[in-house]
Amino acid sequence: MILDDIYLIQIVTTITFCIAFCVFDIKKNYVPDELNYMLIAFGFTSNLMLTLITSNIKFILFSFISWFVTYLITLMMWTLNVWGGGDVKLFASIASVIPSGINSSFFNISPLLSFYPFSFTVMLNSILVSFPFLMFLLVYLINKKNVFNENTEIFKGFFNYKSLKILIDSTFNEHINIRDLEEGMMVNNYYFDDEQIKELIESSEDTNLKVFKSDDDKSRYYFKTLTAGGVTKRDMYQLKIMNAQKIISNQISIRLGFPFVPAILAGLIVAIFYGDLSMLILKNFVLVS
Repeated sequence: MILDDIYLIQIVTTITFCIAFCVFDIKKNYVPDELNYMLIAFGFTSNLMLTLITSNIKFILFSFISWFVTYLITLMMWTLNVWGGGDVKLFASIASVIPSGINSSFFNISPLLSFYPFSFTVMLNSILVSFPFLMFLLVYLINKKNVFNENTEIFKGFFNYKSLKILIDSTFNEHINIRDLEEGMMVNNYYFDDEQIKELIESSEDTNLKVFKSDDDKSRYYFKTLTAGGVTKRDMYQLKIMNAQKIISNQISIRLGFPFVPAILAGLIVAIFYGDLSMLILKNFVLVS
């Protein structure tokens, strides 16, 4: 019975932390590192308790392995601009608390588990849960921005790579005044020739901006945000100062970003009570077939 009590505490604590993360992500567009570290510490501690109570090392061992593997995989996704740094740490935190799924008699829970770590189930569930919303948002933005009216070449090959790239770029990118730039916004390619801009950005310590050589004949360089975490506070102030000094222009292109933690929370709840959505879909598909 004491094991079920600890499982219950793990479930409630993880959901509570994710709710707190949602508030920060929606209101402030970031996930606090301190809360992530607290959740990781709780994960290792609670699973160490399970190991001591049962004299079975698998609990703390699986907790550490799941945390480590999840962090590495999500870190790779971070480098590909799929998720922000806070999302990466949150997935790893969840992995440290619940490494291998839920199977507790307290709630009479028997969700459909997968062969991979529980955190991967949460990831897949998050993507599947958010997909309908993203599709609705895509249609809304296309209609709002009159994308098809302004980019008739999309119809020439609607399903080829070039057309899809134009569609996505036209929908999820927009130009704003630099004075309206905020921390966490993702800056698209800003082309320039001035060596001073290159030196200012490269000399900055706390930065998520990176300068690249341009293949465009019109400009020698361009800079953009390196990851989905967007510009740091230092980047934001530096770009505004550079604009005030007439070093860069008044407008800059940004990529629209959206809070993903609510989807992670939804994916977590579905994973706890129902299991892996992809496995459930596959199971129902096989049954229907």
